[in-house]
Amino acid sequence: MRKTLTAAIAAVMAAGALGAAGAASAQPMPPHGPHGPAARHGPGPDHRDFRREQRHERRDFRHEQRRERHAYREEQRAYARWQQAQRRYHAPRYVPPRGYVVRSWSYGQRMPSYYRTSDYVVRDYGRYGLRAPPHGYQYVRSGNDVVLAAVAGGLITAVIAGLFN
Repeated sequence: MRKTLTAAIAAVMAAGALGAAGAASAQPMPPHGPHGPAARHGPGPDHRDFRREQRHERRDFRHEQRRERHAYREEQRAYARWQQAQRRYHAPRYVPPRGYVVRSWSYGQRMPSYYRTSDYVVRDYGRYGLRAPPHGYQYVRSGNDVVLAAVAGGLITAVIAGLFN
């Protein structure tokens, strides 16, 4: 009984395998065979459209980066690192923070937090012929000079020397 059952199962499996092989051989071949032009260039026009879209996206991304670099450079030129004031303005007497003396600052240095208090921040920059500071920056008075410094860390971006009498 076991031998007959095993033989019957083997026959059914062999017939299924032959049927699948016959169905596979009945599939039509591509017009130029399995190694023709369609196989070399991808699966057709959809593939080319996808590649074209990728190329355009990369080009747009590079173009956007170029525009951002250009805008950054323009902003840097607008706020020159060091410049002599074209005109001098009258302002109240300057008193340095306790423990500090008047000194000249330069690009890249950090201003102490005492200078970034409201007593030394120049808020009416338009009155003194200054442009509006970029977001995250403020003008700080130090002696007769004005310094453009970051609000958060005090990093000096520009120095305008001799703005006040």
